This record gives sequence, structure tokens and C-alpha cells, in this order.
Amino acid sequence: MLISPETITVKKRIRKDLGDISGLMESLKTHGQLTPIIINRDYELIAGFRRLQAAKKLGWKSIEAVMIDKPTEQQKLEVEIEENVQRLDLSAEEIAEGMARLDKLRNPGLLARIWAVILRVLRSIFRKRRRRR
Repeated sequence: MLISPETITVKKRIRKDLGDISGLMESLKTHGQLTPIIINRDYELIAGFRRLQAAKKLGWKSIEAVMIDKPTEQQKLEVEIEENVQRLDLSAEEIAEGMARLDKLRNPGLLARIWAVILRVLRSIFRKRRRRR
């Protein structure tokens, strides 16, 4: 569901330091919101504090949220902890491999560019033949 960030109440949080959210803000601008925040029926934030703050700084008028129906205080705290603990950063090797693959996609070699042109020409020829029929 989409809701206004301004309608969300932020109460006592485990996370005190947001850290530098400029990278998160850039990611939100580039890729959009990949993971919704979590709220309860009273529009109280349960998880996603950094995403919420980044969206507010970007001036977003709406943010994607998942609503949990009447969680207890214990459940709210468990969800907040789980979201921040049960994730695994990529290793340096995984990041390097991903960046190398991305670089190849962004900057294909000469043979890949030639092959792409050949495919475009062949597709164009076959489309023209289908239209004539």
C-alpha cells in the first residue's frame, strides 16, 4: 500500500544512528523503493527507519508500506531486530564479480556490438517479410 511518509509516527527505535543515507537516497532515486517499510494499523513505524528518512529527505509524497495487524510490543521489536540482523552483505569477491559483470554489460566489447548490429538488421529484415505476407 502507498501512504504518505508524513502520516507515519516514529517512536522509540533500536537504531539511533542513521549513518550516511546519501547512498540510500541515490538508490531510491535510481531504482525506486525496492523494499517496503513496515507499519502497524496506527501508522507507527515498525521497520524501515532509514528508508523512511531517505524518502522524506527526497520529498516523496508516498512510500510503499506493509501493514501488520495489531502486533504486540514484543512482535514489533522482534520484527525491527530481524530486519536489521537477518541480512548478509555481499563479500568483497561477490561485489567485484558483480561490478565486473555490470561493466561488461555497460561496455560490451567490439564483437558483442557487431553481433548486436547483425541481430538488429536480421530482425528488421524478418519483420518486413512478415508484413508483406
